[in-house]
Amino acid sequence: MVAGRSGVATVAKFDPSGMPVRIAAEVKGFEVERRIDKKLARRLDVFAQYAMFAADEALADAGLSPLAGPNGEGDERLGVYVGTGIGGLQEIVNGSRLFDQHGWKGLSPFFIPRALTNLAGGQIAIRYGAQGPALCVTTACATGNHAIGEAWRAIQNDDADVIIAGGCEAAVSAVGLAGFMVMRALSKRNDDPATASRPFDKDRDGFVMGEGAGILVLEEYEHARARGASIYAEIVGYALNNDAYHDTAPSPGGAGAARCMRLALRSARLSPGDIDYINAHGTSTPQNDVSETAAVKTVFGEHAYKLAMTSTKGVTGHLLGAAGGVEAVASVMAIKTGIVPPTANLFEADPECDLDYVPREARESRPRTVLSNSFGFGGVNASLVFRAV
Repeated sequence: MVAGRSGVATVAKFDPSGMPVRIAAEVKGFEVERRIDKKLARRLDVFAQYAMFAADEALADAGLSPLAGPNGEGDERLGVYVGTGIGGLQEIVNGSRLFDQHGWKGLSPFFIPRALTNLAGGQIAIRYGAQGPALCVTTACATGNHAIGEAWRAIQNDDADVIIAGGCEAAVSAVGLAGFMVMRALSKRNDDPATASRPFDKDRDGFVMGEGAGILVLEEYEHARARGASIYAEIVGYALNNDAYHDTAPSPGGAGAARCMRLALRSARLSPGDIDYINAHGTSTPQNDVSETAAVKTVFGEHAYKLAMTSTKGVTGHLLGAAGGVEAVASVMAIKTGIVPPTANLFEADPECDLDYVPREARESRPRTVLSNSFGFGGVNASLVFRAV
């Protein structure tokens, strides 16, 4: 992200020949056996495999691994809030094909567990003996932010000391790509995939599908301090709402997004001038980028031109339900390292997108307070506020 190096390339998971869109940001070199044994891996769709990998990495980084597994004592103060926008899409496609060919006998006994959206979090809970609160959020592209925000609320309510939270997605499949393609939502820059995702650029022509998982370990502050945890940042605000306007388009002028950001600031007890950096939803679609820019100007006024606002989707593509989790990682790392990642592939800004998007090169700016936005189909919005500790 800091290098602005794109992960977008020609699709390798299947042959996209003949499709108008043939590019995506796929996870490359994924070796499931590195962390998950073959027997368990067969029970999991790829979205759940990604989530388990990311959870393993997050818990190890937090100094909480290994924890009690299914053969040890569970922990009623440990929860799992991991969501996905689409879940086992390819598993459903495969199961339907097998059913058509062979009838009910063609289905695997793992068909339903692989397809269910909550099994990513469920398998993480089994792996670590997490007997505390559990929730699978499915709110399209706002999923990751909603999962993290609701986990934060659960800890505030003293329902848990630690919650594994975030989003995962593995919808890069022929049907998944085609579904967004027929909506005319995707970039068609097949000949130049590395620059296909162009948030806020005047020549953007749609988003690029991505996949993966972004997981945080959320922990009650005094609990973390007592065990000497290394803390990246503190969540101080969260809000969610709905445009109540259209199934796929944002409300005019980004009105719903603006309300959500205002609510997040109120939740954090901060004023607009306290925000140093916004990790934007910034999908690289004509409507979203203009709408989000307008919403930020509505909320922040003149301060909108003083803060940095970037979209990391130029590098990662749009991870759908995993976007909020990955972008939460980007937000806390910006606080921890003092480096704001750039908006990759921003060559010439759209005239209606006139803020400081940190084009193409990262910036050392030491942001102390970061707002991270995620917006999704159905008009769902979610904003998180992170602050340096």
